[in-house]
Amino acid sequence: MGMDVGSKGSSMATMNVVPLIDILLVLIIIFMVITPLKPKGLEALIPQPATKAPNAGPILKTIVVRVFETGKLKINEEDATWDSLGGRLSEVFKERAEKVAFIQSENGVRFSDVARAIDVMRGSAIEKVGLTTAKVEAGQ
Repeated sequence: MGMDVGSKGSSMATMNVVPLIDILLVLIIIFMVITPLKPKGLEALIPQPATKAPNAGPILKTIVVRVFETGKLKINEEDATWDSLGGRLSEVFKERAEKVAFIQSENGVRFSDVARAIDVMRGSAIEKVGLTTAKVEAGQ
């Protein structure tokens, strides 16, 4: 704290703000260093529309598990039940290198049914499970 001489010989106290500014600059630098540079979050997988290439050979089919309001399941166009879902998915992905599948449901399906399907899919050694909608599949 410094002192200035005022009029008529009286003294006036003033605050020295230079050390305060130094401390604030050091704190700003510390917070900039400890702030993570890479944003963290979940990776989202969205199926891309297929492009048709002439003589491309066989295209690996994307596996989509559909959950209906009635409790019915389909793996692509093949009917499945809750008991056979895990075994069938394990069989399909046994020889695939890329273990990615998608799940799709109708609007009225309970979340617990979707979560159960995701749990079965993860238990069948599927590494990445993506969510898709009818609009994405239609290319909208």
